[in-house]
Parts: sequence; structure tokens; C-alpha cells
Amino acid sequence: MKRIVLGLLAATAMVLPAFAADVQPAILYDLGGKFDKSFNEAAYHGAEKFKTETGVPYVEFEVSNASQREQALRRFAEDGHNPIVMAGFAWEDALKKVAAEYPDLNFAIIDDAVDLPNVRSLVFKENEGSYLVGIMAAMASKTKKVSFVGGMDIPLIRKFECGYVGGAKSAGATDVIQNMTGDTPAAWNDPAKGGEIAKTQIDQGSDVVYAAAGGTGVGVLQAAADAGKLGIGVDSNQNGLQPGKVLTSMLKRVDVAVYTAFMDGKNGTFKGGVENLGLKEGGVDYAMDDNNKALVTDEMKAAVEKAKADIIAGKVEVHDYTADNACPY
Repeated sequence: MKRIVLGLLAATAMVLPAFAADVQPAILYDLGGKFDKSFNEAAYHGAEKFKTETGVPYVEFEVSNASQREQALRRFAEDGHNPIVMAGFAWEDALKKVAAEYPDLNFAIIDDAVDLPNVRSLVFKENEGSYLVGIMAAMASKTKKVSFVGGMDIPLIRKFECGYVGGAKSAGATDVIQNMTGDTPAAWNDPAKGGEIAKTQIDQGSDVVYAAAGGTGVGVLQAAADAGKLGIGVDSNQNGLQPGKVLTSMLKRVDVAVYTAFMDGKNGTFKGGVENLGLKEGGVDYAMDDNNKALVTDEMKAAVEKAKADIIAGKVEVHDYTADNACPY
């Protein structure tokens, strides 16, 4: 492997190790697989960008069941891979054990926080990005009824849901229909069920459906397109999955998080701690490209850009679910 020669780093307790030797990055995907067209695939693209730019290879692993997590992570640590990035909150328990046993290795987890000096915890303000696509949904809707399909019913997905409700209602939606796919990890990879839920919501009057459900969302977007309605993608830019039928996608820059972790490992500048990434930090946004430009009016874009600026400036607060699991909108 190509050797990376680095000078002495400035002394700081949050940078481990003090010297970057042969970088051997690794990534572990969550259930649903790296080609889920959504969360995992965004992580994969970040790793690929790093490899393309640096010529440094990485190793990867796709879990097929929860029992594989600790074993896979421990194997990568035993082999000296560094940094090791985990896509998904479900890696938390395994990471707490393994990272504590390998203090000289660097780890990063996406969507959860682990309080260890050699762990970078990357969490996102999904509610902020979802607020923006909620505005677009309400403005595009003819019925003023829009809807949301979540994956696994957990607080993380409730953040997407609550922000979307807030944005949609701020722009005139009279009803936001909300359903979750399930309460087990299988909810991330069930496009057939996602499609069924979307069809039911459309029968109830929704004409714009936002999916935050991993691979399940592919079925949601298909069902919306088949019914002549609009879908909204998530995490990755999914506008091209149903060209002309996806209003936009709420971008969650998991790709940037992975790329930056790998690059910091290569450069010897990896730091632990929690990073909370919202609109201001470039962690979330909405997608525009040739696939959806005909769907987004100038008025719609002006409204969403104003909301974006107001959120960044602190003029608009985007709520999350409260402690008793209630969305204040």
C-alpha cells in the first residue's frame, strides 16, 4: 500500500494517533445493503470518492443480520484498519466495546453519538432539510394534502417526519398523512410494503409523498409515479429514479461525512467528538438537477431559499419531536 509520510501533528488530546502511517480505511454498511439508493449508497459514494482522489483502497462489509456487527467491527480493528466508519445508529453497542479496546485506532459512526476520544460521532439535523422539502411539497400539491412514509419507527425517522410536517404546514398544507413501515430493521428494505403504504395515502388524497425509509423508499417513489403523483427522495439524490416524477430529494450528506473521515485519517487530522450537521454546516439540503427542474417553479425555489436562509440565520426554528414523542406542529 502506498505509504503516506506525514510530519508531526500539533499536540492535542482529540487527535489520535499523533502520526498517520499507512492509512487502511474501512466502512461497514447498515442493513439494506450498500446499493439501497439511499443512506448506505451515499456512504458508499463517499468512500469511492476518497479512493478515486487518493488511489488508496478501502475495505467494506455489508451486514445481513444484527449478530454480525461486533464480529465484523472487531475483525477490522484486529486487522489494523484505520479509520473505521460505521453507517447507521445500530452500530452503537458494538462500537462502544471495540473502540474502547483499540484506543489507537480511529472510528466514526453516522447517526449516533459515542463518548470516546477516538470516536467521531456524526449526527444530522434531518428536520431542517425535511422542513425545506415540506415547503416544496405543499406548494406543488394541488390537493393541499401531502404525506410521509417512514422506515423503522424510531426517534431518528421522527425527526424527518416532524420537520416535513412543519415545512408543509408553513406553506399551506391542510393535512400531512404520516405512516411508518414497521418497528424492526426489516422496515428499511421492504419496497413492496412502502408502495402499498404510499398507495393508501394517495387514496386518502395525498399527491406528494416523502419517503424516509432507506431501500423501502424506492417502492414509495415507484407507487407515486405510477399513480401520476409526486414523490420526494431522501439521503441520496433520488431524482433520477423516477425522472420528472420526483419533486426533489432531501440530501443528507453521508457521503461527505465518510469522505472527510477517510481523508482526515489519511492526513493525520482525525478528531473525535460530536458533529451536528444541519443547513448551516452543509449537512443537509435539497436536490436540484435536470430530472426535477421542470417541477420546481421560481416561486417555489424562492420560498425554499428564503426559508433556508432564515433557518441558517436563526430566524426560523425547526422543531424536532419532544421528549414525550410529540411533534409541536
